[in-house]
Amino acid sequence: MVKMETVDGLAVITIDRPEARNAIAPSTMDELDEAIDAAAGARALAITGGGDRVFVSGGDLKELAKLRTLDEARAMAWRMRRICDRISAFPGPVVAALNGHALGGGAEVAVAADIRLAADDITIGFNQSSLAIMPAWGGAERLTTLVGPSQALLLAGSGRKLSAEEAMRVGLVDQVIERSRFDDGWRTIAQSLATAPATAIKKVIRGVEPGEAVEEFAHLWVADEHWAAADRVLKRAK
Repeated sequence: MVKMETVDGLAVITIDRPEARNAIAPSTMDELDEAIDAAAGARALAITGGGDRVFVSGGDLKELAKLRTLDEARAMAWRMRRICDRISAFPGPVVAALNGHALGGGAEVAVAADIRLAADDITIGFNQSSLAIMPAWGGAERLTTLVGPSQALLLAGSGRKLSAEEAMRVGLVDQVIERSRFDDGWRTIAQSLATAPATAIKKVIRGVEPGEAVEEFAHLWVADEHWAAADRVLKRAK
C-alpha cells in the first residue's frame, strides 16, 4: 500500500508494505504513479517507508520473479525508471526520509530524491549484484553523480552496504538523525523546504541561464510572501 498526505504544502508518500518489507511490486508502481499525481501542486515532496526497519527493500522478488522474458524485464525496468524520473523531476525539493534500510531498488528510489535524511541505525546499499543483476531504475547514473564514477562502481559492483555515517561520508546521505528524534527531525527539515524560494533554488541548481536565475529572484521579490516576511523583520528592527 502507498499512502499520500499533504500538510502545509508538503506532500508525504509512504510505501507501507510490511508483509514484503516495503518492497516494490508492479501494483506498488501503479500506486506510486497515482501518489505522485496526487502530490501535484505541493511545494515539496517527501518519500519514506512504513515502520522503522525498512525504507524500501528493493523489488518484490516474489512478484517480479514472474517476469522471465527479455521484453518483460525491459518493460518493468522502464516502468520503474520512469517513476524514479518523475520523483527526480518533481518541481519542488524532494526528500527521501530513510526510516530504515534502503537496499537495491530502495537505494535507487532514495537517490532519485534531491536530499537523503537517514536514521542513524540504517544501512544503504546497491546490492543488486547479489542477484547477478545491476541497478536499472536510474540508480547507477544518479549514484555516479553523487559519489563519482570510481566510488559508484565500487559500491554497486561489490554490493557493499554502508552504515548511515559511512554513506554520509561518501556523499550518499546528506544528514544523519538520531533514531529517537528521526520522525520529527526529517519532517521539520522537509517542511522547511516547502517554500517558493526552495522551489526556485532547486530550479536554478538544476541549471538555468543567469537571466533565468535573476527572473526567479525578481518574481520572489514582488510576491506577497516576501513583503510579509520583510515587514516582520522591519518591525522587529524598530
